[in-house]
Amino acid sequence: MAALRQVSVAFPRGTFTAVMGPSGSGKSTLLQCSSGLDRPDSGAVRIAGQDVTRLREKELAVLRRDQVGVIFQAFNLVPSLTAWQNVILPSRLARRRPDPSRVRELLHRVGLEGRERHRPAQLSGGQQQRVAIARALLGRPEVLFADEPTGALDRSTGHEVLALLREAVDAFGQTVVMVTHDPQAAARADSVLFLTDGQIVDVLDRPSADQIGMRLGGRR
Repeated sequence: MAALRQVSVAFPRGTFTAVMGPSGSGKSTLLQCSSGLDRPDSGAVRIAGQDVTRLREKELAVLRRDQVGVIFQAFNLVPSLTAWQNVILPSRLARRRPDPSRVRELLHRVGLEGRERHRPAQLSGGQQQRVAIARALLGRPEVLFADEPTGALDRSTGHEVLALLREAVDAFGQTVVMVTHDPQAAARADSVLFLTDGQIVDVLDRPSADQIGMRLGGRR
């Protein structure tokens, strides 16, 4: 059975889209394909006008480095580096000099002030997730894909992270695509896509958390 079937969707520049659906519905696969991390068996995926399915690996790596940010559920931090060093690593690899004040601001806003010199093993799972979020936001990528970015966070930090994602869209014109199970989180988005068995079955524009909860419960 295909993970995604005949999915056709556009994420307009400067918008915030939430993706919801039951486990196994294809949410994470949609993010993996949309971000260029996986190649679909058929069809096309375009980012900033480029069909990423036709790019060579080196070209794809450059596109992901310069224009795409991804917040993974698995964090993907380098164990030997501190929180600060993990946040600035993509910039260093791209030979760009990160703005220390921006790094400091992001670490503060995700609740890691005072933890800058801690390595991943010295941080909780939620704190590691915050490092990954700050890392993805630092370069202000054109499009940011987030897989359950608030799932391991306490309510207060989760609200701050959602505010950062909303700010990325409203203040900087970035595009955010977020997988979530949380109706409160999804209500911060401009639109919510609902996936079932690898297909988009519904879209709600600027819904409330109650409307999202009703839709998830099968009521309209």
